[in-house]
Amino acid sequence: MKIWITRHGQTDLNAQKLMQGRTDMPLNEVGIAQAKAAREKIGDVKFDAVYASPLDRAITTASIIAGVDKSQIITDERIIETDFGKYEKRPYGKMGLSMSLYWALPEVFKAPKTVETTDMMIERSHSFLRELEQKDYENVLVACHGGIIRVIRGYLEDAKKGYIWRPRPENCEIRVYESVNGAHRLIKDIL
Repeated sequence: MKIWITRHGQTDLNAQKLMQGRTDMPLNEVGIAQAKAAREKIGDVKFDAVYASPLDRAITTASIIAGVDKSQIITDERIIETDFGKYEKRPYGKMGLSMSLYWALPEVFKAPKTVETTDMMIERSHSFLRELEQKDYENVLVACHGGIIRVIRGYLEDAKKGYIWRPRPENCEIRVYESVNGAHRLIKDIL
């Protein structure tokens, strides 16, 4: 199975450099163009299934990249973006020390109160991936978010901590992984 992981295209909150977790913002014009460009880069790949977070920005990105109607997207709560709690919609540079330190170095600093922990993100996303790997797909697209992709990469790259925090995922970048009998390998990056 090839698992194609992508982050959604740009939204207005992304453009304004505001924390965007569970706020359901649509793609802006740039985000739509990014998703279309990603589709062009992957060519005529046909996906056996297309999964997305239940947030509109991920569903729309999945629909454009996969070339399917939104009604064909399978949504799953386990790949929704990180819950940023009281930091939702705050400017990146004005989150305060505890959130800034956590989001920069979660391996050293704890999540502030109201913010989802890396352990919580790992539990839900890894559950999704283990279930996905039981399916009989050749190619599957998963469209989600920058925070949760870090723990998805951790699973697919067998990271000891359960996540790969850096580099930060860019809008509509695609990482293609091969999964065979529980073993994973990165095949390519489409940036």
